[in-house]
Amino acid sequence: MEVICLEDKAFYTLLDKVVSRFTEQQERKQTDKWVSGEEAMKMLRITAKSTLQKFRDEGKIRFSQPEKKIILYDTDSIHEFLNKNARETF
Repeated sequence: MEVICLEDKAFYTLLDKVVSRFTEQQERKQTDKWVSGEEAMKMLRITAKSTLQKFRDEGKIRFSQPEKKIILYDTDSIHEFLNKNARETF
């Protein structure tokens, strides 16, 4: 077992760097307008690619196809789709 000792100033500097890098990555994820199919499926909490294709074919989710095998999904339309299908509580 290896023990690493740091001065408290160095420790807090390191901690600040880790936190800032994590928040930058989160902000970058939130600002991505177009996401891959896998990311879209995660956002929608679905596991079948056929369901994602069904949403695309029915025009429920906006998408872009810059190349034949590359399909990107609009995050705004995914959020809009989820909000449209949300049910209010009683």
